[in-house]
Amino acid sequence: MASASEQRAYRAFLLLWALVGSIKVLVAAYLPLFVDEAFYWQEGQHLAAAYSDLPGLTAWMIRLGVEIAGGHRLGVRLLFLLLGALMPWMVVAITRRWFGVRAGWQAGALTVLMPLSATLGILAVPDVPMAFAALLCLWAGALLLRNVDAGSALLLALGLLVGALSHYRFIGVIVVGFVALLLLPEGRRILRDARVWMALAVGIAAWLPLLAWNLDNHDAGLKFQILERHPWAFQSEGLLFLVIQPLLVTPLLFVAMAMTAVRGLRVRGAGARQVLWRYFASIGAVSTVLIFLAGFFTDVERISFHWPLPGYLALLVCVPLLLERWPRFWRRSVWVLAALGLTVAMGYYVVASMPSQREQLAGSKHYPRNFAGWRPLADAVRDELAQMPADTEVLAGSFKVGAELGFQLGDASIKVLPHELNDRHGRTAQLALWQLLSDGSRSAPQLLVLAPGELRYRDLLTYYHQVCERVGPLPPPRVVSIDHGYQRFLLFRLPAEKQPGPCVAPAMAWINTPLPQARLDGVVEVQGWAFKDGVGLRGVEVLVDGQVLATADYGAEQDVTGYWKISTDPNHPNAGFSARLDTTTLSPGQHWLGLRLHGTDGSVESWVEQPFEVPAR
Repeated sequence: MASASEQRAYRAFLLLWALVGSIKVLVAAYLPLFVDEAFYWQEGQHLAAAYSDLPGLTAWMIRLGVEIAGGHRLGVRLLFLLLGALMPWMVVAITRRWFGVRAGWQAGALTVLMPLSATLGILAVPDVPMAFAALLCLWAGALLLRNVDAGSALLLALGLLVGALSHYRFIGVIVVGFVALLLLPEGRRILRDARVWMALAVGIAAWLPLLAWNLDNHDAGLKFQILERHPWAFQSEGLLFLVIQPLLVTPLLFVAMAMTAVRGLRVRGAGARQVLWRYFASIGAVSTVLIFLAGFFTDVERISFHWPLPGYLALLVCVPLLLERWPRFWRRSVWVLAALGLTVAMGYYVVASMPSQREQLAGSKHYPRNFAGWRPLADAVRDELAQMPADTEVLAGSFKVGAELGFQLGDASIKVLPHELNDRHGRTAQLALWQLLSDGSRSAPQLLVLAPGELRYRDLLTYYHQVCERVGPLPPPRVVSIDHGYQRFLLFRLPAEKQPGPCVAPAMAWINTPLPQARLDGVVEVQGWAFKDGVGLRGVEVLVDGQVLATADYGAEQDVTGYWKISTDPNHPNAGFSARLDTTTLSPGQHWLGLRLHGTDGSVESWVEQPFEVPAR
């Protein structure tokens, strides 16, 4: 019969697992699709053995989830949520087999609470099946160390199969596992067994679809994942990776895992517990150290904080053994900090799922742009299409807009213009294979959808001119502005034939004074510049909280062509504007200052707003 402590550990695990799992389902049902999820959904609508950015499993899982539950966000994430819910039980099973029942439930509870593992499944991303595959291989390796048999070899083969179909990065998991086994005498012994090599052969064969795709497409996927994505030069920004990891797994738990690795590597003896602790510690230590070192040489632009997760899962198996030796206060502190960390992580997803809360983050570095504005954009696109000819096609400015709009509209075949984002995320080759990469030519009307916030401001005018070269002068846009313009889309009704003439681009503007977050009292001057290539502006209005409070004097001499060298606004060098804003009519607190730009072609474009504070009087 289970002891009282085992019963308490079991009940605590079950309660945490059920509570966190329920919250994850609710969040996944309301959280808009992340842009990568939308592209994986698009891949699932074009089923193939492999894709330019990934092996096939992620797309297949999304397609199956959608077929089961429908084309809802929850359908997209269904199978990922199930895998995420299963993984704590796998940690329990691995731990309790060799380290005791109570330790098993505790390790499972820590897996439920650690933010990196607890949030697995909320997003339909390849890291979920990859972490699942890593756990399968970890489990199989532990079984093989005690006894090589057909069942353990089959489990290893399954893990290698799932991992190979998940992500290129699973190669790193294989390398780490191989190194860890070589470090152990017992590991070197099992590597001489034919059954293990049969399992490895299955794992190798699982890479063949991805290999075939690369052979057929000039190694586009391999070049992106290995060469183009990473600078392979030392970057001091890698230090940020080291700083953020203790925060993402919570500081005390990070310390506990580090100590677990160190002590595990020092354990001596041939008993099952000693051998397995050395094995789990070797996996966790080698994986984490290699990834930490790689952080100084690999891609720092895209999200990579989740890369050490497989190593952390291996260490969590042994953490309860270490915590037994800690004073009661520090043991409890580990659990409390882990729970607080999970609350913060879940809170971020909750905020990102609520439009009113996303708006509160507008202008901050934490603004969840990739989750914001897709439904309002889709509503605006539907409205525009209803007013255009029936044969009108949607043309997206980048893969992000194309995939997100495709999911919202139920159309996985929206064409996309060339864009640096397509290249930087390894999606250009795939779009070309689907024949969805447009050169701008057309034989029917098109609704062009651009997202200027995807680019650095300094690159925006050049991008507009590149778009003009492909599709012709741009007509007056419909502006879809979300969260004070921090997510902003431009919709253009393009005629069936490309029009001749110089580039007409969307308006550009800048407020020199006041600065963002300024405290404004009394009558203040709003001053800046604005221009619109091809046709020029006829006026600028100053808005506060979306209402016009002043009409600016536009046309003052302010030459910005020294920076915007390619600009063709006929008003240059007279691009300056100024207005007097009376803040005494405003209530104390935060307000938003914006611009409305009127083009001589009849266009009316709202500009990104900036916050300011009116003090209490």
